[in-house]
This record gives sequence, structure tokens and C-alpha cells, in this order.
Amino acid sequence: MNKHDKIYVAGHRGLVGAAIVRRLQAAGYTNSITRTHAELDLTNQAEVSAFFAQERPEWVFLAAAKVGGIYANDTYPAEFIRDNLLIQSNVIDAAYQHDTQKLLFLGSSCIYPKFAPQPMREDALLTGPLEPTNEWYAIAKIAGIKMCQAYRKQYGFHAISLMPTNLYGPGDNFHPQNSHVLPALLRRFHEAKMSGAPSVTVWGSGSPRREFLHVDDLADACLFLMEYYDSPEIVNVGIGQDVSIRELAETIKGVVGYPGELVFDSSKPDGTPRKLLDVSRLTALGWQARIPFREGIASTYQWFLQHGDDLRR
Repeated sequence: MNKHDKIYVAGHRGLVGAAIVRRLQAAGYTNSITRTHAELDLTNQAEVSAFFAQERPEWVFLAAAKVGGIYANDTYPAEFIRDNLLIQSNVIDAAYQHDTQKLLFLGSSCIYPKFAPQPMREDALLTGPLEPTNEWYAIAKIAGIKMCQAYRKQYGFHAISLMPTNLYGPGDNFHPQNSHVLPALLRRFHEAKMSGAPSVTVWGSGSPRREFLHVDDLADACLFLMEYYDSPEIVNVGIGQDVSIRELAETIKGVVGYPGELVFDSSKPDGTPRKLLDVSRLTALGWQARIPFREGIASTYQWFLQHGDDLRR
């Protein structure tokens, strides 16, 4: 990518899209284009086609998606499969039709089989049953990956697919029900600290293990791979290390400074027992994450404190 090339970041208000925009700006790219949902409905094929016909972006980061945690996935299955299929299909096809040089598509580590061997290699995709509470989102994302591969195979379209692990950072969704585990816990511990609550309850047994990547590290990996990777095979993006949900909760408890008790509600679902990515393919390409876990949580908490009033409106 040249510094003045036209670069479209789809989903620039989301966690990942905003981080990609920040990273592009920091690297000196001067021609990024974005659209809010009110300006461009990515589920509307006609609108997306008209946008690409007018703007003709040379590079596309497809970070737009309907996302959420276990509760949201299990509660709104129709929306998760419908909206994601529409967004992906419209953007990928329009990018090809209007001569985009290259498109980067973001999958997720949660689309691997529920009991995939750990750490999960890229070739584990489609080798077993999915996590039931997440299958609607997972099937949509798998379809997006396969669409990128199909357009490359049939049309020679340069599309790559990344599989990031669990993400967190500034701009995350801190909704008490619909967010992912790390921001949900961060908000819960903060509010318990403010209210003087004697305990904080965490869903599940605390035993599942998760890998967490700061979103600014993911954005850095996205620019790196857009520049240096061009193959049909998916690429895992993570740190190659994981922690238990109990360890996560204890770390957040310490960062927030909450003095109360931790309670684990085993009647709630745990989700996938473990999700650790094998990142050897990415490491071999010459990239690795740089932001330490506790430091990343502390900076995310500071962002939350600065924006907490807005988030609660």
C-alpha cells in the first residue's frame, strides 16, 4: 500500500475498525475512507455497490460485523447469521466488481470446532462440530472465508482471511449482557467497586481457558499481512498463550482495585473449554504481538474510566 492509496475500512466505529484507522493514521496513510451505518447500510446490496462504484477503494479492510458474547449469540441467532452473511457477500463482491486490489477479511477463533486440538492450527477449520451457542456467527464467518477463497480461485481476486483470537481494548463493547467476557467483567468489577458490593459473580466454572489479544496489536498485524501476505490459506492472529477465566477475573479485579469476593456461577454455560491459537504461521512471516496482558487491561480500564458516562447512556 502506498501512503496516498484509497483505503476503505468497513466497520470503522467498531473495536477492530477503529484500531485499524488509528494504525493507518499512525503509519502515515492519508486517504482512508469510512462510512457510518447511517451513511451506508452494508446489508443493502444496492447501497454497497453504489458506494464502491463511486469511491473505488484500492484496499479494503472488512472489519464490519455483528458481534457479541455467548448471551447475544444465543439470543439473536437469526440476526447473527443473516446480517453477517449479507455484509460479507455485499462487500466482497462489490470489491471484486470494482477492481479493489486486495481485501482483508476478519474471521474469529471462535469459528473453529468446539473440541479442536489445542493449540488450534489453521487446518482445524471444518473438522468437527461447532460450539452450539456460537454456531450462527461461526457459520456466517466460515462462509466469508470460503467466499474469499472462491473469488481468488475463480476470479484471481486478492482476498486474505485472518483468524484473530479474543480481542479487547479501547472502544470495546461494555454492555452488561451483550459484550464479551473481558469488557463485561471489567465493567462489572468497576461497578461493584463503586457500589461497595461484597462480591462479583462470574458466569461458569472459571476453568475454561482463553487467549486475549489487544486490538492495537491486531490492527498492526492487519497492516503487516495486507502488505506481506497474499495466499488463500487463513492466518491465525494471537499471542500463543492463554489464561483461565478465573485468572482473567483475578487480573481484572486487581487492575480495578476491587476488594470483594469472586463467585463463580457453574449453572451458567462455560462455552468452549479452551481456545488457544497456533500462531506459528504468523510468527514465521515475521510478526508477533507486543502489548503485555496486564498492561493492556490497565490501559483499557483507563479508557473505560474516561468514557464510562457515555457508555452508560
